[in-house]
Amino acid sequence: MREMALATAAMACATVAAQQACAAAGASSDPPLAAWPVAESVQPGASLAAVGNCAVCHTAPGGVPFAGGRAFDTPFGTLYSTNISPDPKTGIGQWSPSDFSRAMRSGISRDGHRLYPAFPYPHFQGMTDIDLESVYRFLMTRDPVQAAPPKNHLTFPLQFRPLMAAWNMLFLHRPAEPQRVPDRADEKRGKYLVDTLGHCAACHTPLNALGAEKIGHAFQGAVVEGWEAPALTALLERPKPWTVDQMSAYLRTGLASEHGMAAGPMRDVTSALAYADPADVRAMASYLMTLQTTAAPAQAATSTADRADTAQLRRGSTLFAAACASCHDDAAPMSAYGGRPSLSLGTAVNARSARNAVRFVLHGIRDKDSAGALYMPAYSATLTNAQIADVTAFMRARFSTQAPWRVDASYVAKLRKEKSEP
Repeated sequence: MREMALATAAMACATVAAQQACAAAGASSDPPLAAWPVAESVQPGASLAAVGNCAVCHTAPGGVPFAGGRAFDTPFGTLYSTNISPDPKTGIGQWSPSDFSRAMRSGISRDGHRLYPAFPYPHFQGMTDIDLESVYRFLMTRDPVQAAPPKNHLTFPLQFRPLMAAWNMLFLHRPAEPQRVPDRADEKRGKYLVDTLGHCAACHTPLNALGAEKIGHAFQGAVVEGWEAPALTALLERPKPWTVDQMSAYLRTGLASEHGMAAGPMRDVTSALAYADPADVRAMASYLMTLQTTAAPAQAATSTADRADTAQLRRGSTLFAAACASCHDDAAPMSAYGGRPSLSLGTAVNARSARNAVRFVLHGIRDKDSAGALYMPAYSATLTNAQIADVTAFMRARFSTQAPWRVDASYVAKLRKEKSEP
């Protein structure tokens, strides 16, 4: 249905979009960086690129950093990220600062073709000129890699890029949602980074039928690459409310000692933020904590349908003792002495949906770029769908005071089929 809605709207705007594309085409006459004096330092741009997760999105699994080719599965088809290394043929080696700015702020490439909004240029349009040039200079001093991404596979007629001009007319310059203006300097800095380069709302806000962020739902949570990106407006509702210190540590290391560890797409984000300016990361954490709304009442199991299945819990208890207790039991060394939080504090176990808890069991947590040995083995090959449902239901019942999940083998099978990054 979403594809049909997008196709209908896109076809209605096709003529206008084509005119917009023609008017916008044409590269800048400014010289690329090669003709400029070399910057004394690219460290500011490196730090900002870490906030923007540039390498995360523009590096294929096992590929060369910034050479592109990472696949993004969307409701409209599969997109592949572009090469942003300074290669003159397949990358941005011929791009001027003006070309780069136009792509970042307007979603228009050097040759005039439209970029798809999976690249979050609606957020980048708020960047300052100085920060844009810093990121540009950093990228232009990376090693050039000649690599062209695979061809996108999109639902008809979305292969026709000029249609994105119509999307821009609808969503690129729409008024920002009213938010409290931060009082403190660090919160103001954090708001700037969260709203622009960090583009946090792009993952933590639900999308409408045309793939744009829903108005009035900023930071209220969404599903990204098969994982639930939790609401950033409800951080005070956890068993232990989040604090600036906990959020800052989580963003920089992937681990919060009173909440848990990052997984899925967020694991890559925290890996990138480890290279950002620590003061900037803390500023982002400070701003995120200002977004909190009134805590909602805890869920309660009030109906027969909501009560846990005792037979399922017995099976789950046995599986937990065999596969999980050595790390996650209260007396386990990792829990008692290893500085890892109890599952009772974890966001996944206390979430409204079982999605992330099931994904943790299915895919585990890879140890890539982990100085702190944040690792969990995957059980997708050793446990059946029914067994994963049983152990997940047991973990919810034992470690959370929230209402039981109704999770069964069919739910696990559905998540197993979805593509995702552990």
